Amino acid sequence: MAIHPIWSHYPEIEDELATSYAVIEKKVRIRNKEVEQVIFDLLYSGGKLLRPAYFILFSRFGDSDLKKTTQLTHAAASLEVLHMATLIHDDIIDDSPTRRGIETVQSKYGKDIAVYTGDFLFAVYFGLLAETTNSVSTIRLNAFVMRRILLGELDQMHLRYNTDITLRQYLRNITGKTAQLFSLSCLQGAQMGKADLKTITSSQHIGHNIGIAFQILDDILDYKQDSISLKKPVLEDMKQGVYSLPLILALRGHKKNFTPYLSKGQDMSDDDIQQVAHLVKKYNGIEEAQNLAERYTNKALTAIQQLPERPERDLLYDLTERLLNRKH
Repeated sequence: MAIHPIWSHYPEIEDELATSYAVIEKKVRIRNKEVEQVIFDLLYSGGKLLRPAYFILFSRFGDSDLKKTTQLTHAAASLEVLHMATLIHDDIIDDSPTRRGIETVQSKYGKDIAVYTGDFLFAVYFGLLAETTNSVSTIRLNAFVMRRILLGELDQMHLRYNTDITLRQYLRNITGKTAQLFSLSCLQGAQMGKADLKTITSSQHIGHNIGIAFQILDDILDYKQDSISLKKPVLEDMKQGVYSLPLILALRGHKKNFTPYLSKGQDMSDDDIQQVAHLVKKYNGIEEAQNLAERYTNKALTAIQQLPERPERDLLYDLTERLLNRKH
């Protein structure tokens, strides 16, 4: 199966990503063909392999001979497997019917199969990690990130249907849910590539800012695109009580205008959702969210420009700019 067409623009890392993809295909083959098929359905659903890509790029900023080794491809693969596992569990928690326009694992196969599949992927992830490193500090780092991801999900669950959710709480949630894995990918790449200390430190901050901007942009696109171009139900999270940034910002000072609709919870109709979307636009929620996304995007791009001068820096900049200025 071919990897996402975006990588045809970046032939410098396309081969490594394709090899990492093949590693995942090999590692997820098991006797239980139902679970195996579930994983392949998810693997072939159009993911961009962004986290492995950032890992590979940052691994080239040091003096290590990591390039095109088994260690490189297995480490990159482990990050994508971890991402896949968190997606499955995220969809279970949110009871999401689709992702990327494709029916989710929990919706298609049931929550039992989804839980077992997610757990199996975590086991695959740890196996790949063990093949990649003997470093206790690396294992600790990955365990810490898994903990932060889970805490982000728990925080989001705790704040469902809370119209008093603050910007700070939202940022804390998405730091765990999205930014942690981007940050880990960049940091682990720089560390395993034996980059200098300044680059290693910068890599973590760059990944964090990319992850925050990436999630905010996803939230904004819910309000800008229709369900066909976005490939997921428009504003589905709202019905599940998961309030994203444009709504959170619009609620400030205008909560009474939203209450008649949001108070219905899961019983919100399509018309209710459209009314909320109209209010979000009316009270500049999208515009304010866009401004914040641009701030995080600019922080990431500025930090990338300050990395050591080498071809990977320009590639990183171009990829990040393309990713954080996407329209879908």
